[in-house]
Amino acid sequence: MRILAISGSLRRDSHNGALVRAAAELLPPGAQLVAHDGLRGIPAFDDDLTHDRPAAVQRLWDEVAAADALLVSTPEYNHSLPGQLKNALDWLSRPLADSPLKGKPAAVIGASTGMFGAVWAQAEARKVLGAIGARVVDRELPVPTAHEQFRDDGRLADPQLAEELAALLQELTDTDAATAARA
Repeated sequence: MRILAISGSLRRDSHNGALVRAAAELLPPGAQLVAHDGLRGIPAFDDDLTHDRPAAVQRLWDEVAAADALLVSTPEYNHSLPGQLKNALDWLSRPLADSPLKGKPAAVIGASTGMFGAVWAQAEARKVLGAIGARVVDRELPVPTAHEQFRDDGRLADPQLAEELAALLQELTDTDAATAARA
């Protein structure tokens, strides 16, 4: 099983990038996580270009289409999603009938330096993914005070938080297995 992960943060040393890397260490057997690294290059959504997608958008589209599931790790900006992440999801939604997210299992996690662990952004991301047609795991994984949550080796410092992340990843892979069984 191939899981595509997208960090909604463009910052080089982002906590959400670290959370994606921590997730890669906690995958169930047989799962592989691949991180998308091109969010910065995706241009502003333009519905006039949906039939002739820019190269960065086509790359993301193809990576999502090739994945069995999607994992989004998002920070919270102004109680919502970062603009670049929302923009990428908008590109993936058009045309809606052809979206590579349609029926695809997806999960959302998030880290922030505040006390709420990007809970509102996670809710927004789940709402958008569901509107596009993804099969979204209805669970959040808030990582508050993210600047204190990672050890020097990149792993989560809190064993309970690591267990919760592993359980969410298991649920994501179980959702994929259920989707495959229906096909």
